[in-house]
Amino acid sequence: MTIDIGSVSDQPKTGGRPVLDIDKLKVTFATDSGDVYAVKDVSLEVNPGEVVAIVGESGSGKTVTAKTILGLLPETAVSSGAVLINGNNVISVSAAKLRQIRGRDVAMVFQEPSTALNPVFTVGWQIAEGIRAHADTAGHRVSAKEAKARAIEALRKVGIPDPETRVNYYPHQFSGGQKQRVVIAAALALNPGLIVADEPTTALDVTVQAEILELLRDLRDKYGTSIVLITHNMGVVADLADRVVVMYQGDVVEEAPARVLFAQPREDYTKKLLAAVPHLGRNSASQGMTERAHQGGKVLVEAKNLTIEYPGRLGSPAFKAVDGVNFTVSEGEVFGLVGESGSGKTTIGRAIAGLNRTTGGSLKVLGYEMLNFKERTFKPLRKEIGFVFQDPAASFNPQLTIGDCVAEPLIIHSNPSPAEARKRVGELLESVQLPASYAERFPHELSGGQRQRASLARALILNPKLLIADEPTSALDVSVQAVVLELFKEIQREFGFAALFISHDLAVVDMLSHWVGVLYKGKMVEQGLGNQVMGNPQHEYTKKLIASLPVPDPDEQARRRQEFRAVLGG
Repeated sequence: MTIDIGSVSDQPKTGGRPVLDIDKLKVTFATDSGDVYAVKDVSLEVNPGEVVAIVGESGSGKTVTAKTILGLLPETAVSSGAVLINGNNVISVSAAKLRQIRGRDVAMVFQEPSTALNPVFTVGWQIAEGIRAHADTAGHRVSAKEAKARAIEALRKVGIPDPETRVNYYPHQFSGGQKQRVVIAAALALNPGLIVADEPTTALDVTVQAEILELLRDLRDKYGTSIVLITHNMGVVADLADRVVVMYQGDVVEEAPARVLFAQPREDYTKKLLAAVPHLGRNSASQGMTERAHQGGKVLVEAKNLTIEYPGRLGSPAFKAVDGVNFTVSEGEVFGLVGESGSGKTTIGRAIAGLNRTTGGSLKVLGYEMLNFKERTFKPLRKEIGFVFQDPAASFNPQLTIGDCVAEPLIIHSNPSPAEARKRVGELLESVQLPASYAERFPHELSGGQRQRASLARALILNPKLLIADEPTSALDVSVQAVVLELFKEIQREFGFAALFISHDLAVVDMLSHWVGVLYKGKMVEQGLGNQVMGNPQHEYTKKLIASLPVPDPDEQARRRQEFRAVLGG
């Protein structure tokens, strides 16, 4: 695959009329309390071979705009204006005509490939399904053999190895990044002129994200494909976009070429959005430190040659998720644990909390040996450990109020009176910058950032000595993420707890962590002060991780892209 390593903004554009022309689009949703405007008056164009990024916080209208392009809005939505694709207004065309446009003229890459792919059909069948459906609509048949051959070609186009064999695989037989490639292959099967990519890299590790971005760039350069990129990751925008459209509360507040927008943003909202992006090396928690600050403090977690192994099934060998890992976490210290999916970082976090069993070596948590631990003897220590989960929506009971969810650990371990529990919950909610009245709300009534703050309150309600935070900001908008991260820093200073902060986002880890450990395939390949690990990495895998991380600066990102290829030996 030929990968461009030059500046995105320098790419030549083909002439001709716009592939997409949105004119004065308005979208409202009918609710019990009246109409809600999701998109107010949006106009934008996408030219042939151009990548246009639409950015903004949740609720800004960017995804609603994207779904309008493919006619995917629910029945409760009412839209007006024009959305022209090759001269066809998708708002007013018939259902039959819209079916022809989808796939052939425009296709969508969804945010979560695991839900976009059907688990009971092979990926080849799912790609071929669209090919056959459009052939039938056009009035001619495509044989199963021809459809499969075209599916194989689509998989080859997106870099799936051995596509002739893997066309017969099911979605669960692919990694997260490969599944995203399969979704892109399905979108490309009919060679559409426009691809709408809705947060295509949000759930991916930085190394896999870099590969997907290179793939999208290659599609643009090689086939002239236009791309509408919906994202809140400004590093991804800097890496890929030619032009940027900034949305806020349903309106377009700013539009400019990528270089201009990053160098000279006009609107206050755009400036705020860019200022909220974590940047490796800026605001580092270990800035100015030359030695481990908490070296002499009481050690709360100590791992020596820690091994965690899962037994094999049906004759397959055992899988070693954690392999001979050594580290310590001291009082008052934030230990950042980084690595891609499958590196073992979440497994370690869960083992410290007693949610996973260790199988070898030693893991002492608050002085308690976790090898062959007994729940009965470990239970009294659980109140000293708080856990912030990656997805607060899944970790809260939807049938309980936020107050009940936050109070649950307190009730289990301390048995307070209802009045005492309410008072403590109110204090904690206010400490995480939520009104005490939110205790009466249910989880679905809070935004993602508010739920994550409530999750932090729940983890702190027993004043734990140790907090384990597993990817607590990965699904949040940059501005919401910035608030949660600042809040985490303030509360950590105020309460003085030690923390194991697990993430694949190196910039976030650098901002919070005094000491950083890098995991790769179950082994701790490097650890040290955050500024040393990020600024002068010693291990090749750490270098690859840092080179993969997109930064919110198109010029710097172009240089980093070259560095990434050099690290890969390209």
